[in-house]
Amino acid sequence: MVFADVARRQGKRIEPKLIDRMGGLPSITMLRHQDTTIDAPTKARMHAIISAKLSEQAPTATQEQADPAAADGYYTRAGTWLRENTRDKKKFDILFNENVTYGYRRNLYALKWPALTLNAAIVIGCALAYWYALPEKYSLDLIPVFVIAVLHAAYLAVFSSEDAVREASRTYARQLLLSTESPHLGAVKAPAKSGAKKKPA
Repeated sequence: MVFADVARRQGKRIEPKLIDRMGGLPSITMLRHQDTTIDAPTKARMHAIISAKLSEQAPTATQEQADPAAADGYYTRAGTWLRENTRDKKKFDILFNENVTYGYRRNLYALKWPALTLNAAIVIGCALAYWYALPEKYSLDLIPVFVIAVLHAAYLAVFSSEDAVREASRTYARQLLLSTESPHLGAVKAPAKSGAKKKPA
């Protein structure tokens, strides 16, 4: 639990910089009219469904261009609503798995250089141990340790990258937005509008 907490903390620490380099959260950027990740008819349905759930009209392409900050504010609220209403792991199992994949890649990337440093230290330690014949002296077999450290370092060097995190983030965001058409969200009611109650006649 300690190691998992440390990994998550490190992942959260680097996340803002990753989001900035991506141009914003994918769940926001994909809802923009100018983004072509999702086809226009599907995106129009998403906007309509989210507008009904938020009781707030989605920005048009013209409004988005005129005031990008306000449009992104709406898309942020849309993403927040979707995340809060898709937390059921059984109903939204694909979305949950994509979220796990993203978290794993983000946390692994955050620990990439400390892990590579540790692997290098293990490899050097094993080499020194064999150089001074320590395995024979203490009946230790360090070959599996050496091989695992080398393979783990190779995996980190090749597969743990910002591009891998970005891919997982976009895949999760796309699945999150596609959940708007899930029948499980159909029963979720829109939030009640605040205001004075009507007096009985």
